[in-house]
Amino acid sequence: MLFNSIEYLIFLPIVFVIYWLLKSSYKNQNIILLISSYVFYGWWDHKFLSLIIFSSFLDYFVGLKLDAAKGQDRKNAGF
Repeated sequence: MLFNSIEYLIFLPIVFVIYWLLKSSYKNQNIILLISSYVFYGWWDHKFLSLIIFSSFLDYFVGLKLDAAKGQDRKNAGF
């Protein structure tokens, strides 16, 4: 899906409306954005979809580990 395609002109308003309908829950908004990102990226070439899924899970778990390390050796990490 390209930014200047008809599919994108249909996809964007749908995602936008769903996102704002869920404005009471930031977690659900983030899930919708994640899923729509996977759909957008996979629409272009589904062969590379596993790459972005792997990257997002890796980043999420690294972020959890960094958050758990608050106060523990953060000075050594440069924070």
